[in-house]
Amino acid sequence: MKSVGYKYPGGHQAVSDLSLKLGPGILGLLGPNGAGKSTLMRILATLARPTAGQVTWNGVDIAEQPNALRVALGYLPQDFGVYSALSAREFLAFLAAVKGLSGVEAKTRVETCLAQVGLSDAADRRLGDFSGGMRQRVGIAQALLNDPTLLIVDEPTVGLDPEERMRFRHLLTDLAGQRLVILSTHIVSDVEASATQLAVMAEGRLRFHGTPEQLLGMAEGHVWEWTLAADQLAEVRANYTLCASLRRPDGVRVRVISAGRPHADAQAVTPGLEDAYTWLLGASAAAH
Repeated sequence: MKSVGYKYPGGHQAVSDLSLKLGPGILGLLGPNGAGKSTLMRILATLARPTAGQVTWNGVDIAEQPNALRVALGYLPQDFGVYSALSAREFLAFLAAVKGLSGVEAKTRVETCLAQVGLSDAADRRLGDFSGGMRQRVGIAQALLNDPTLLIVDEPTVGLDPEERMRFRHLLTDLAGQRLVILSTHIVSDVEASATQLAVMAEGRLRFHGTPEQLLGMAEGHVWEWTLAADQLAEVRANYTLCASLRRPDGVRVRVISAGRPHADAQAVTPGLEDAYTWLLGASAAAH
């Protein structure tokens, strides 16, 4: 994609001058709510046409020829609905027909996708009886029906409990292979263990694109820890970006973002991805 932009009819600029070149692997698309991630996902899924710039798939402009991408696309939107009265197998068979699969091919793909997401044993249960995590796995299964080379999942772990979230991350990692998987989220832990590339958006613009290791390296020297008295916590929170605080018998252990040493007792620590992401958003806001 090159210089992609999207402006809503009311004038809101959701995406501005965004350029990315992507290949197989898992791209973690991070950004706070309202950063423009879902709008970009809709553009990539051919559900919205960019108002500026161009998105190409194998050299073909997807705004002009959307079917060139749609045949290779699997998409799990943020708000994925199911027919609660149908079983998982019936629901996927219905969607296979909608996608143009029929007969033996459709039946084979339904069973394959149920197995891929670990739902073969629950295939004949009503979807209305499924947990949130199981429904999300059905969502992934429907996105895989056409064996896509591009898989887009938008905020897939919102509302899931920690165990279901972890299972979902492992599933995406297993599915990557030679596919391009784009995982859009504002939850850093969703991409921490699986993404081969990161893209960070804020206010509609791309603030970073690279490997997790590169982002961690950029934040080196900007993350600090020390222990302070409990009555000093409010002052630290007011003056610094507070990443974490932990109450201990000797006071409160704080972890903050700062360009320089924030306190005489502060020690620089190795940043985690959540720290680096927080630092990047703060640095980007200051720069723009």
